[in-house]
Amino acid sequence: MPNRTDRLSIGQKIAAWAVHVFTASGVIFGFLALLAVLDGEIVSAFLWLGVALLIDGVDGELARHADVRRVTPWIDGAALDHIIDYFTYVIVPAVMIYRFGFVPAGWETPAAAAIMAVSCYTFINTAAKTEDYYFSGFPALWNVVVLYFYILQPDPAINLAIIAGFCVLTFIPLKYVHPFRVHRWRGLSILATIVWAAASVRLLLAEPIAISAEAAAPTVFWIWVAASLYFVAISLGRSLRAEPADGG
Repeated sequence: MPNRTDRLSIGQKIAAWAVHVFTASGVIFGFLALLAVLDGEIVSAFLWLGVALLIDGVDGELARHADVRRVTPWIDGAALDHIIDYFTYVIVPAVMIYRFGFVPAGWETPAAAAIMAVSCYTFINTAAKTEDYYFSGFPALWNVVVLYFYILQPDPAINLAIIAGFCVLTFIPLKYVHPFRVHRWRGLSILATIVWAAASVRLLLAEPIAISAEAAAPTVFWIWVAASLYFVAISLGRSLRAEPADGG
């Protein structure tokens, strides 16, 4: 009996494999970010992580459009995604925590180790997403956490407390919006994501950020804050709802 994939067109197969290659490319940009960290180039590291984040944000939609599960049923795209995400969302940011003095002296190794250990739970948790596609529990967005550390420049002791807090929140089923998958307010969420990303890049490149991102680019800074608060608000709103709304 012929395999179902035998009836697929060459174009369908090429499209599916192209999506897998696109997803896998995220690990290359993660590696470039790690090299930048080791070279002490923190802004370059964030920019490479940003590329990896962009790939992760859109590859799921591309995979569904190319119907990769049907075209390449022997490839576990979710496993591939998890491998790359653990590297770019967890390992590289943990090394940044260790390398760049974001926590008090002597706490670099415990903080980085805690991030990597606790985040394992995120990637093995089968209930990590709700039926309406919100994340349940802190979704190991350590790349974003470290970005906030860099832009806002809190005291290292505060950063350490924040890391501890997010480690705890990993196991608490509060909801966190996935801007590309949650249907409720999806258009606005995507727009907020674009604005937030553009503002983040501008603030990363701002001079003198070592003094204050707000002073370096005040208008962009407050736009960035507003976009950040939007995600906090929509996530808290979903956390307070007992049941998902129709369509997310």
